[in-house]
Amino acid sequence: MPARPVTAGLVEHTAVSLREAIAGGALAPGQRLSEAKLAGELDISRNTLREVFRLLTQEGLLRHEPNRGVAVAVPSMAAILDIYRVRRLIEVPSLAQAWPRHAAVARMGVAVERAHAAAQDRDWRRVGSANMEFHAAIVALADSPRLTGFFTRIAAEMRLAFGLLGSPEDLHAPYVDLNREILARLVAEDQPEAARMLEAYLTMSERKVMSAFARLESD
Repeated sequence: MPARPVTAGLVEHTAVSLREAIAGGALAPGQRLSEAKLAGELDISRNTLREVFRLLTQEGLLRHEPNRGVAVAVPSMAAILDIYRVRRLIEVPSLAQAWPRHAAVARMGVAVERAHAAAQDRDWRRVGSANMEFHAAIVALADSPRLTGFFTRIAAEMRLAFGLLGSPEDLHAPYVDLNREILARLVAEDQPEAARMLEAYLTMSERKVMSAFARLESD
């Protein structure tokens, strides 16, 4: 059966799938992508896939290497610093101004429970995915589709950074209980304290990631 023709909707739908694969850790930093294989797996034309590659390259999730094709991007230290700057600008105000009975609060709770269950199983990749879902739910508190879409791309870049670094347990375990504490403050209608805790949390996470990245570059 011939592959589906190129349409804007199909390009965006496929881009979403690849972003999720990156954010979920299924595609690793530096991994080369076979155009023919991936087009077959996704049941799309190679022209459609090239449009998807172009879009995700513009977003910084993929990189094109002359004569070598397309690979998953490898984040730089400067990119990681910028990601955390953007996260503070989006997440902290979203939590500070949140309505405690917003539907996204329930999503935060589900993410917390998933992270705890995964931590008990010592499945740190699943913990990382649940942690990012917790932060996506925080952004959803702002009721802004544009911010939500933007954060989806940021989350994918963040997972690329995590994929480069050492033990996933060291990266994700400290935040399982912190997420629960932040959620408890929000449910108690203490948004200022929840926002303060989140800002401290992001600072701690940034330092941990940057320290691990610096060790990686020095090896």
